[in-house]
Amino acid sequence: MSSIRGARERARAEITAAIKEEARRQLAADGAAKLSLRAVARELGMASSALYRYFPSRDDLLTALIVDAYDAVGEAAEAARSSSEGSGEPHAVRWTAVACAVRAWALAHPHEYALIYGSPVPGYSAPQDTVGPASRVGLVLIGIVREACPGDGLTADALPDALRTDAERLAADLAPGLPPATMTALIAAWAQLFGLVSFEVFGQFNRVVEERDAFFRRAARELARTVGLPDDAV
Repeated sequence: MSSIRGARERARAEITAAIKEEARRQLAADGAAKLSLRAVARELGMASSALYRYFPSRDDLLTALIVDAYDAVGEAAEAARSSSEGSGEPHAVRWTAVACAVRAWALAHPHEYALIYGSPVPGYSAPQDTVGPASRVGLVLIGIVREACPGDGLTADALPDALRTDAERLAADLAPGLPPATMTALIAAWAQLFGLVSFEVFGQFNRVVEERDAFFRRAARELARTVGLPDDAV
């Protein structure tokens, strides 16, 4: 009986993977707004009713693709951080390596990047299931700054009183022990990192920035400085 169950689980996993792969192909061809379960089923030679047993709605399929994309870019960031653990490299170098890993993943997977950081899909509202995966890159960056806190000595600017309540809440929720001023700098740096990547992925740097590798590394260095990591360490 267990062997039958195992075979069924493998078959289901294979079909689920095939559905998501075809959906990604359609994303690349037509964009997320035009994703259709019927079209996916047709391309796979499945009845629509059969596909609904795997993904009951278009939104369920979109959510699965979104979670996969967030997990993939999160894994790239985590791998970049892990590869330098124990190396003795300055924390700003490790920050920059993570930023470059995020950029490399985005350039290699532009349609999946667009799904999670591009225009919202009409009629789709992301469920709570996406929050954890969406936080992975930010938590990697927070981790690097937390490691630097006792050693390098963070030098974030003073915090305006108007931001203190939000900053203290964010620090308590995401990075206990970090100064609230550092937390606000981190949120801003996280947003700016993805802004830089988005400009490149979506073509806004065309005929503006030619030496994009060097430009991005310098920009990542500046972001490291804004969160208090020593500027001369990169």
